[in-house]
Amino acid sequence: MRSPAVAGRTSVRMNMTPMIDVTFQLILFFILAGHLAQQESPVDLQLPPATTGEKAKESDTRRIVINITPNYRILVGGRAVDEAGLRSILKAEADRHEDLEVRIRTDRQVPYATVGPVLVCCAEAGIWNVSFSVVEDR
Repeated sequence: MRSPAVAGRTSVRMNMTPMIDVTFQLILFFILAGHLAQQESPVDLQLPPATTGEKAKESDTRRIVINITPNYRILVGGRAVDEAGLRSILKAEADRHEDLEVRIRTDRQVPYATVGPVLVCCAEAGIWNVSFSVVEDR
């Protein structure tokens, strides 16, 4: 006896739509992650040298990077802010995140009179985890 014809069988097809969706989502994620990483240090600063200190350890603590340019502008997230704006940003972030780190990047030519009010804003917001970005002096 002969077996039935194979004409009744259909081929199995794989639906590629979910795979394409996931690929586009990954592309979008990496584009946005790269953009946010660039906002952290958008200004090319001549950081001050340091002969002692420790390298920053990577952690999952929320971090805010404050850049102070050679012309004494304060930048947070790539946007220029004044002292009142900085104070409100730090207060809002401190209220949302219990453990918050502030990293200050400043040009080596900027006087302490410009950096001091930034430290005062951090203290008023209750943020004590403050560090400075420096370059290793050999």
